[in-house]
Amino acid sequence: MPANKPMRRQRGAVLLILLAVLALAGASLLMSAFSGGAVDKRRVQRTQMLLADATDALTGFAAANGRLPRPAVSATDGRERPQPCASDEQCTGFLPWVALGVAGEDAWGKLLRYSVTPAFTSYDYQPATAAATRTVQQRGADGELHYVAGGPACTAQLRCAALVLLSHGKHNYGVSAHGVEQANASTGADGGDEAVNATTSTHFITRAASSKPDAPGGEFDDQLAWLSLQTLYARMRAARTLPN
Repeated sequence: MPANKPMRRQRGAVLLILLAVLALAGASLLMSAFSGGAVDKRRVQRTQMLLADATDALTGFAAANGRLPRPAVSATDGRERPQPCASDEQCTGFLPWVALGVAGEDAWGKLLRYSVTPAFTSYDYQPATAAATRTVQQRGADGELHYVAGGPACTAQLRCAALVLLSHGKHNYGVSAHGVEQANASTGADGGDEAVNATTSTHFITRAASSKPDAPGGEFDDQLAWLSLQTLYARMRAARTLPN
C-alpha cells in the first residue's frame, strides 16, 4: 500500500492541474462573452429587433386606424401628440411608444427618433395622389451617397418612404429615456452624417458603422429603418382601411 501513495499523489496533482486549466478556460470564455465588443454587438442586434418591432407596430396602427400616428408628446410622454402636424418638422420627434405598445428606446437607453409624412397622420389624403416625403441615402465604400428610399424629388409617381425610424447608437446625439439630450462627442468638424440625421426631418443617411472621424461622413453608428409607401398601402388595403 505505501508504494502506491506516490502514484495517487501524482494523479491527484494532475487532476488539480486539469481543474485549474478548465477554470482558467471558463474564466477566459466569460471574459470574452462580457467584453465591450461582444456587449456592443448584442446591443446592435437588439436595436435592430426593436426597430423592426416598432416598424411592424406602426404598420399595424395604420391598418387598424387608417392612418399613421403622430410623434410622441415629449421625451417623457409616449402618448401620441394630439395636435395635427402642420409641417415636416412638427411630424418629426420621438416614437409614440405608449400609443403603439412597444419599447420606445434603443439598447443604449436612447429614445427612438420618428419622422413621418404629415399627410399620412390624418384621414385627409388620397392614395393615388399623396406623396410620401421621407428619403434615405446610403453612403457607399466610395464615399458617395445613393438613394435606397425615394429620390431627389418625392411625388406620387416617385414614391419615397412614408416614415423613418432612427437609433442614434452608442455614441453622439440622441435623447435619453429621462429626457436628457446627449452631446455630440465626435472629433469631426461638423458631426458629419450623424449630425444630418440628428437635425433633418426629411432626408436621412445610412451606412456602415465607423469610429474614424476622417471617414467619409465622419464617425457613424446610427441605425435606421423605414417603411415604403407600397408596404403601407398593401397592409392598409388588406385591412380595408386605405382611403378610397
